[in-house]
Amino acid sequence: MQKNQIFSSSSSKSSNIPSQFDILVIGSGAAGLYAALRLPAHLQVGLITKDTVKAGSSNWAQGGIAAAIDPSDTAHLHFEDTIKAGAGLCEPEAVQFLVENGSEAIASLLELGVSFDRHGEKLTMTLEAAHSRPRVLHSADTTGRAIVDTLAQQVLERKNIQIISQAFALSLWLNESTGNCQGISLLYQEQIIWIRSSAVILATGGGGQIFSQTTNPTVSTGDGIALAWRAGALMRDLEFFQFHPTALTIPGAPRFLISEAVRGEGAHLVDCQGQRFAFNYHPQGELAPRDVVSRAIFTHLQKTKPEPYCVYLDLQPIEAQKIRYRFPNIIKVCQQWGIDVFTQPIPVSPAAHYWMGGIVTDLDSSTSIGGLYAIGETASTGVHGANRLASNSLLECIVFAVQLSQIAVKPQVNAGDDNGYQSLPVRKKHKDWSHEMEKINSIRQKLPKLMWHSAGICRSQAILEEAIAQLNIWRSQLADLDVIQCLLKATPNQTVQLSSNQAQQQLKLAAETLNLTDMGYLILKSAAWRTESRGGHYRSDYPQTSADWQFHTLIQGDDWLQSTKVIHQAIQLS
Repeated sequence: MQKNQIFSSSSSKSSNIPSQFDILVIGSGAAGLYAALRLPAHLQVGLITKDTVKAGSSNWAQGGIAAAIDPSDTAHLHFEDTIKAGAGLCEPEAVQFLVENGSEAIASLLELGVSFDRHGEKLTMTLEAAHSRPRVLHSADTTGRAIVDTLAQQVLERKNIQIISQAFALSLWLNESTGNCQGISLLYQEQIIWIRSSAVILATGGGGQIFSQTTNPTVSTGDGIALAWRAGALMRDLEFFQFHPTALTIPGAPRFLISEAVRGEGAHLVDCQGQRFAFNYHPQGELAPRDVVSRAIFTHLQKTKPEPYCVYLDLQPIEAQKIRYRFPNIIKVCQQWGIDVFTQPIPVSPAAHYWMGGIVTDLDSSTSIGGLYAIGETASTGVHGANRLASNSLLECIVFAVQLSQIAVKPQVNAGDDNGYQSLPVRKKHKDWSHEMEKINSIRQKLPKLMWHSAGICRSQAILEEAIAQLNIWRSQLADLDVIQCLLKATPNQTVQLSSNQAQQQLKLAAETLNLTDMGYLILKSAAWRTESRGGHYRSDYPQTSADWQFHTLIQGDDWLQSTKVIHQAIQLS
């Protein structure tokens, strides 16, 4: 096997990748990259990414990574801040595991070469919303990029890791006898192929593209969560979506995230009259938890209805030198859209940012399906509860990936030696799906607007039920399309040869749209089921948090279940 070997769909028309690996990692953000690095070096690892390495949300993370490593800080304080932000639904054991392993995670990143900002020899840390201490390490305002760049370079140097880019995972391959995951089907080089592995690790990130207003990149379409749900994995808390309070709001501009750290360093959140209105909604003002600040902005805009429809971040309370040092990327992006942050406030409003719910995992990142693991935003570890504490997500990726170094996999067998495994003849698919793409494109464009209207910052039963009815219509329409049937009825071990690159792009769009509609359905149903407001889930018809709802929403197939009540008892931290 050659060092730095990367397979890309632009290389050859025939599939030139192995038919089996020891482990497949799906996704190349911080979670997927670090997981691949922590896997035992004697295992053959395939790293699948549907775009290029570094295209995911981790690369966009600005604020930093939280860890209690300063002498004035403790893991206990980090634990308490996380539990408080999670609005009653954090799993204490998972939070304990996170905070107690934070310092080791930072040490590992430093050893790999991640360059965090320093003041002299000391790592510098900033304060972010709902943290009681400055504990957020950063690399200017491009911390995610610094981490992902370093991890990607390390992955490229590992001889046992093969990167397969421009490849799209279509389904999980389950063993008919055991129900365990034994590989995936993959859209790659104008073919649907099947790749076997002893374990599959889903690290596909979140699903922010389901909302019309989002800070997420275009690749964030909930793919891993959709694949796992259709395979029967247990899901949790899908109604809890975090809306970041401050995304750049300029007509024609992408919803670029203006980091929480800007407010942590002293920026004021003001309305069109220059008033710091956030204190009218919470005593911590702009440094209240994200869900509180987002709702404050939403409510204030509903009351005042300004033109343009936004509020503003005023950076003038921060020293100019500190702005230049801490936020060079924010300065650059704002300049591109005509905003001089030194003299003008930045127009902002909330946007979908992070999915707290996901595939249920334990401390070893195992799911309810044998051989299937999940990590990062795709997973529901129990750390974030109903509302993620700022900068805990990058830490979660690193801490939980460490456990994968202990993964136990069975040796791969040769084709034909296990449970009737055999390669079937190639099936050619020449049918043109162009006439079906109009319907798919229409649904793809309408869905995010429907979700933002019905399941955005403020929700209510009538609007949710109306949206569920529409989603069911769209899902039924998709199911009748030949291109969707090609996805859902592909036969294990049989390669499907597509007629052209256009057919591959049509199939990819259809698969993403299927994933988005399935995820939209699950979010809406979960939001309608939880008749209270908690964390990232706010119901205008049930505005209060209820002790009777202090349990997780569990989903398996089409069944919605309650977990046992979440109890936060005292935990002794080491």
